[in-house]
Amino acid sequence: MVGHVAAPNPVPSSTPGPPPADAASIRACLTPQAAAEFDAEWELVLDRAKRSHDLTEVFGLLQKWQHYAHTEQVAPGTYARVLAKAEQILRTGKNPDAVPLDVMQETIRRRLGR
Repeated sequence: MVGHVAAPNPVPSSTPGPPPADAASIRACLTPQAAAEFDAEWELVLDRAKRSHDLTEVFGLLQKWQHYAHTEQVAPGTYARVLAKAEQILRTGKNPDAVPLDVMQETIRRRLGR
């Protein structure tokens, strides 16, 4: 056909996009441990929404977990590692990976050229 230009084929992305912001799609991307956490939060937020007739918290929860689900797609096990790290910090009172404040301030000054 003269004058017809075919649309280019989309380049496949090596990184999947986030799942749709609905509970079933998000849950399908989660590990069993993360899905259990999602379910608990989902029930709590739905109960609040039923009482308040306001879906704001529901949308917020879906957005938050959409991010977590995407992170799990890109880097499986991230959620479990975050939970383990939080437990370690709570148990010991220290973050072994923390950078001392003075070192962080110096890094910021250097990056800002001061």
